[in-house]
Amino acid sequence: MDIRTTRRELIGGAAVAMAALRKAEAATTPATHSEDLKLGVASYSFRKFSRADAIKGIKALKISYVNIKDFHLALTSTPDEIATARKDFEDAGIRILGVGNVGFAKNDESEMKRNFEYAKQLGAPVIVMAPTMETLPFIEKMVKEYNIKAAIHNHGPEDKHFPSPESVLSAVKNMDPRMGLCMDIGHSVRAGSDIIAAAKEAGPRLHDMHAKDLANLSDKDSQVPVGDGVIPIVALFKQLKKMNYKGGVMLEYEVQAEAPLPGMQKSFSYMRGVLDGLKG
Repeated sequence: MDIRTTRRELIGGAAVAMAALRKAEAATTPATHSEDLKLGVASYSFRKFSRADAIKGIKALKISYVNIKDFHLALTSTPDEIATARKDFEDAGIRILGVGNVGFAKNDESEMKRNFEYAKQLGAPVIVMAPTMETLPFIEKMVKEYNIKAAIHNHGPEDKHFPSPESVLSAVKNMDPRMGLCMDIGHSVRAGSDIIAAAKEAGPRLHDMHAKDLANLSDKDSQVPVGDGVIPIVALFKQLKKMNYKGGVMLEYEVQAEAPLPGMQKSFSYMRGVLDGLKG
């Protein structure tokens, strides 16, 4: 591979991404839709961008909710650094609905407690997490102490702990009601789950959701903008409205990392259109 060509491509790609971000940020036409689901951004979507540029991107999308991934604020940050980051988002009119995905696989109580302190200082009501059965009892203890919901993220067939929404719900069914689910709808369909039935089963234990779309329900690499794939978004949104779901529907756009904004804009346009259609 020609290293000079690779560098040119990388520089060019970054320039295109920033140009798209600036163009979208400059658009000031107010949105005409009205939302009754909390559409937001999982900041992992902007993992190639600084916190400042991620915030610009979220504002360009006319979105008011975020789940913060540690790319934009390290879990080991000091209280002053956390306070600064919180102010950065809140000054931009962006509400922190959650943090994560955060790993809770290591059975280290001090580290797990630190993660709850991080969420508390950010004012986040939810931690999206990837625990194990072994770490669940201490997590439940922290949930009770901090009054912060634990939203266990399912990761599809490759996840040996929690591949599906059903596996999460089975694990927490006898635990505190704040022990619940972050349903990643892409990973869920790959695990063979009916996401509408899973949302209904979860009920009040559905604390968060990662939204995406797939062209092939069994292929995690087939992600496309929401609405361009075959995941039943309309039926899912109908179910969420029916159950009066109050958590976030957070777009986790995992493709086109160097220039995610066009695909994210298309995704939100579709999701807003679905919500407007359901109102009609």
